[in-house]
Amino acid sequence: MTKNKQLVAFLAACALATTGCGTQQTTAAAQQQAPPPTNVSVVQVVQKDVPIYGDWVATLDGYVNAVIQPQVSGYLIKQDYREGSFVHKGDVLFEIDPRPFQAVVDQAKGQLAQAKGQLAQSQAQLGLAEINVKRDTPLAAARAIAQSQLDNDVQTQKQYEASILTGKANIEAAQAALETAEINLGFTKVRSLIDGIAGIATTQMGNLVNQTTTLTTVSQVNSIKVYFPISEQEYMLLSKNVKSADLLKNNHTPLELTLANGQTYPHSGHIVFADRQVDTQTGTIRIVGAFDNPGNLLRPGQFGRIRAMTAMRHNALLIPQRAVTELQGRYQVAVVEAGNKVKIQNVAVGERVGENWLVSSGLSAGDTVITEGVSKVRDGAIVNPKPDTASGQPNQTTAQGQ
Repeated sequence: MTKNKQLVAFLAACALATTGCGTQQTTAAAQQQAPPPTNVSVVQVVQKDVPIYGDWVATLDGYVNAVIQPQVSGYLIKQDYREGSFVHKGDVLFEIDPRPFQAVVDQAKGQLAQAKGQLAQSQAQLGLAEINVKRDTPLAAARAIAQSQLDNDVQTQKQYEASILTGKANIEAAQAALETAEINLGFTKVRSLIDGIAGIATTQMGNLVNQTTTLTTVSQVNSIKVYFPISEQEYMLLSKNVKSADLLKNNHTPLELTLANGQTYPHSGHIVFADRQVDTQTGTIRIVGAFDNPGNLLRPGQFGRIRAMTAMRHNALLIPQRAVTELQGRYQVAVVEAGNKVKIQNVAVGERVGENWLVSSGLSAGDTVITEGVSKVRDGAIVNPKPDTASGQPNQTTAQGQ
């Protein structure tokens, strides 16, 4: 009996020892299979003042576009300018056959000379009539001559006085006709109305032209206008600090122009005025700006992009766009908290500024967010954070518009 109890105790001890060894082996194996913390790149949320820029498609146009049309009808006989060249106000661009108009001038001169001759004749006759009246007046009073003779002298004098008035009126009419004829003769030389770039001629020599014919267009290009549509909200942002009735009259916001080749135009522009109303179909208002154009590099019809600051966000929070994950219209970031533990945080984002994003809620300045490895972590995971040394971090870049 005693031997049996000893056997049972020995077996129990062996079983206990076996169980303990198995547990230690299982724990060691589990420790060997646990994955190490995920390596991630992180940045801190930066807080600073950030300018917000708008970017719009712009169309260039001449500051003044003068459509050159003849003011008289006739046959075009000469083009006096080189197409695409700079012309000055008053330069002759085209010539119309002047011969018919010269003939009218010559005829008007002849009529004026004739009217002057008739007036001189009437004045001489009036002088003679006045002498007769002066001589016959005392004679008629002394009854040396008949009263009827004096009456005839007075009537003749009045007729010549009326003839002189008519002659003067004829001279004025002839003078006006001559001036009109000379003006029309001058119009046979079609001149530029402004200083600017003259365009391609739209008609050929020898064509019959009239007042409705467009010969060419001259555009004043220094300065040059730019037209660009902005939203009503952007318009109000641009006008926020201006108190005058014309909201953009005193706005000195500089404009930056990017040309079609991607280069930035070296001269900044300014806003000239805004259109009178918002387009109800597009919800935009047309803005007109102006740029200095030395060398006439910019030409009407060119396209570009206008960039201007619309607002300043004070104490704004910035994080890289690649730190933000969008899921069903919601935005999330992975925040690294104490103990390198990950917390998936919902955030509200605002404008995009270069490679960064403004965060309006959900984060605080100094929070650490994951920029690389976001897809590899989950809420509550332990990570191994390393500073993100990639370019374009909020504390390494200047705020830019989209």
